[in-house]
Amino acid sequence: MIITELETELKNGNLKSLYLLYGEELFLLETSLKKIRTLFGECIKGINYITIDETNVNELIANIETPAFGYEKKLIIARNTGLFRKEGKRKNAEMTKLKEKISKYIEENIKIIDSSVVLVFVEEEADIKQELYKIIEKLGNVCKFDFQKPIQIEKRMKAICNSYKVQIDSNVLRYFIECCGTNMQDLINEIRKLIEYAGENGKIEKEDIDKLSIKKLESVIFDLTDSLGKKDTATALEVLNNLIYAKEPLQKILITLYNHFKKIYLVKIAINNNRDVASSLNLKPNQSFLVNKYKMQAKYFKINELSEILQSLRDLDYNYKNGLIDLQVGLESILCAYCS
Repeated sequence: MIITELETELKNGNLKSLYLLYGEELFLLETSLKKIRTLFGECIKGINYITIDETNVNELIANIETPAFGYEKKLIIARNTGLFRKEGKRKNAEMTKLKEKISKYIEENIKIIDSSVVLVFVEEEADIKQELYKIIEKLGNVCKFDFQKPIQIEKRMKAICNSYKVQIDSNVLRYFIECCGTNMQDLINEIRKLIEYAGENGKIEKEDIDKLSIKKLESVIFDLTDSLGKKDTATALEVLNNLIYAKEPLQKILITLYNHFKKIYLVKIAINNNRDVASSLNLKPNQSFLVNKYKMQAKYFKINELSEILQSLRDLDYNYKNGLIDLQVGLESILCAYCS
């Protein structure tokens, strides 16, 4: 089951008895879990609502079998139990035995679970080769919450805007994601702020994003690098000073700037050797929109220039840690030296 299918089922009030929810996109996962709890209804902890984790996972079967006194069903949330973790060469005999026991129990008692329990496993990761995974996939609902791809994020943001009768063009929406990142919680917080500013029947413009949105440091570093590539010293220094004014730690700025130029260096090498840029940078699916941005910036610099900038940033880090130079002065010097 993909995320949108699960969301549609829950939106339609269709609550099943057995779920496995796992993956990296925690905001959407937690939103679906919250919806399951809402559909379930009143939850009285210890009576018709039980939480299980790695410390008490051996009590899972007992909790399934214990009636929810005064209630028709019991909601059991089993979070990060270790049951779905991929085992290494040194297997934990006790955990292996418990996995087999729970797998067998669910398979043989699915009718009891259907009639008396809503059982939800919530995990960060899950080994799809495990027997327990396969049984839940066969008898219940398994949904993996992957990071959303840019086109999926755009669709979600567009739907939120439409629900408030606020317009936003596709190019502005892409700019919004480039500035604010791909974390769903951050994006929803920022889009709601822009919706409030635009008002009903209003329209979100690029200028509104620049004025109101909290840009990710990585996005601002792209702006700074653009200024460097154009040899625009004044703008580069202005971007740096704005970061400092916004109380971004200087050490964090240095590290982010170094990592950014390292990626541009790798892009340059990948292009020269006809390699795939996304795989060279180890980008996740939700970061694919960065490929063109890195390629555009790579055009500004030669390989030897990138090597010199990286060395200058390494030298600055060393000299700063040894008390030989002020970090802000060092960063400003590097920017001015390149632009000149």
